[in-house]
Amino acid sequence: MATTASTAAHTTLASVTLEVADPDAARRFYRAFGVDAYVHVRASEAPSTGFRGFTLALTVSGPSTVDGFVAAAVAAGATVLKPAAKSLWGYGGVVQAPDGTIWKIATSAKKDTGPAIREIDEVVLLLGVEDVKATKQFYVSRGMTVAKSFGGKYAEFAPGRSACVKLALYKRRALAKDLGVPAEGTGSHCIVLGSPADAFTDPDGFTWQHAAMPAPTAS
Repeated sequence: MATTASTAAHTTLASVTLEVADPDAARRFYRAFGVDAYVHVRASEAPSTGFRGFTLALTVSGPSTVDGFVAAAVAAGATVLKPAAKSLWGYGGVVQAPDGTIWKIATSAKKDTGPAIREIDEVVLLLGVEDVKATKQFYVSRGMTVAKSFGGKYAEFAPGRSACVKLALYKRRALAKDLGVPAEGTGSHCIVLGSPADAFTDPDGFTWQHAAMPAPTAS
């Protein structure tokens, strides 16, 4: 897709909208989970089966805070896909919301250095893509700035000034394996990304729409 310089200069992740079967129930869940300030929800318009090709990842301060967010999600109706546990990189777990969205909660710390807190250090939207290098170049051509890149395995973009969610790319099959789910899936991704720039669809079918608001708000 051709991209003008003026359009590219304004492409940034301004909002994340999850398409769900029951918006009211999803709002209640995300409020109880503690992440309602980071996502919008709206009624789904297309069917989806299997892995939707993305996850939202929360980075927090320590293991006890991970446990707190996992417990809050489960109490609100989430399913545990991977129990929280230590790993080579730290400590984390994976849950699936009642609407089907997969969330990973993790910390790089393997031990607590303080009490558990209900605070989120960072939210990252990880898109599972077939070709990280090609998709990275697609977003660079639209004016996004690469903050981290590890060959054809992972890429992360610098967030815009008003963005509260960071965008990153990961190999689809590697992402599914990390989440503990089969990589296969069909239909809608059930997610829409907002940007102040024009609407477009990326090489892996993720849809961006014009977003008038600079960032998501609690709803």
